Amino acid sequence: MKRRVSEKSASRRRAFAALALAALLAPLLGGVSPAQAGTPSLGGRAAGAGDGLDRRALRQALDAVHEAGMYGIYSEVRAGSQSWQGASGVADVATGRPVKPGMLHRVGSITKTFTSVAVLQQVARGAVELDAPIGRYLPDVVPGERGQKITVRMLLNHTSHIADHVLPAFPSLAQLSPQSIDDNRFRVFTREELVRLGLGAAPTGEPGATPGVYSNTNYLIAGLLLERVTGTNAEEYITRNVIRRAGLRHTSFPRTPHVPGPHSKAYESLYGSIDPPRDYSVYSPTWITTAGSIVSTVDDLNRFYRALLRGELIGPAELAEMKRTVPVLAGGVLNYGLGLYSFDLPCGRFWGHSGSVFGMGTDSMTSEDGTRQVSMGVNRAKYQSLDENGAIVPHPIDYAGGAYFLLAACGESGAATADARAALPPYVPFAVDRVPVRR
Repeated sequence: MKRRVSEKSASRRRAFAALALAALLAPLLGGVSPAQAGTPSLGGRAAGAGDGLDRRALRQALDAVHEAGMYGIYSEVRAGSQSWQGASGVADVATGRPVKPGMLHRVGSITKTFTSVAVLQQVARGAVELDAPIGRYLPDVVPGERGQKITVRMLLNHTSHIADHVLPAFPSLAQLSPQSIDDNRFRVFTREELVRLGLGAAPTGEPGATPGVYSNTNYLIAGLLLERVTGTNAEEYITRNVIRRAGLRHTSFPRTPHVPGPHSKAYESLYGSIDPPRDYSVYSPTWITTAGSIVSTVDDLNRFYRALLRGELIGPAELAEMKRTVPVLAGGVLNYGLGLYSFDLPCGRFWGHSGSVFGMGTDSMTSEDGTRQVSMGVNRAKYQSLDENGAIVPHPIDYAGGAYFLLAACGESGAATADARAALPPYVPFAVDRVPVRR
């Protein structure tokens, strides 16, 4: 009996390690599955066509996410010339301070879209070639045969098969322990140091092979590429040429461990390993930088994606390259382009990105025709439990969040169709850690 218990315990530990690697590092819509990611949209009509914004319905749906157990959620929805902002819940569980729609928020991997736009600006200028080997630009960073096989495009669409650096940087996550997060909370990493961790781990496949495998390391290398070809710090270049060009007033790369303005706390549960949930709103952003350290608001995110998809930040040729997708494994399967991916809903195709950092999740999606936008953020992460096999057990928050997202994206008539209800994802679409991972 003791031997069987021990084997079961070991099996669960292995499952947890696999879950930690995939669920903590993969930036995707929680509701995406291999089947959903690869199928055309249901219904065939434009997203939210004929639907304005039912503010009462949106308010009720947002409140339902809070009532299901999310501490705080804030969102902005746009439909044509109409817009709605809402927030529900608390920013601080100890004081009861409420969340507000305009709060600053750590948006995690949405940063990748900003970084990709910056690289594509250099492509337009002729300073970078998408299909050139990264070794041409960074022979000292990605040397030898690997540097000749991996192209700039492979970095941006996650087909380089360079391993993710986050688990080597925070090894206790493999045991679902926050110890290494706490030990390194204020440590200042360098991009080069983190890239070495990713390159030093076993590759996830051959360069260029599909499906790709999502890796934050790719976008740290993209940051180094920007610095090499522009002679400017990557964050400064992105700030001047992407953030300011898009007219974003509340978006920045934080220079200190603190969020630079009014914000919520960020509560991390690590699937019950941290009980009660711990606030991780303060930490050094150097562990993720050009892959995930931007702070923004839901309004700024909608402005950013609107400007991008209208061609205001890059030209039509570069935008077309961004929208050339390949399958990428990230817990589920994403139709991933260059820092941008598509997600098909019953009312049509949406483009955008999601992100997750310790204690916070974010999602920002825009319809193909640009008429419908949804951005939302939450302040509690990995609140679900795990079953005996290490798989995530859906929480009521997940279903309420999925219902809100579908209503916000498709409008009442789109969300009310039988196809829409059948396609409702079981996981909330705004955070990476809501993808069930099984051994």
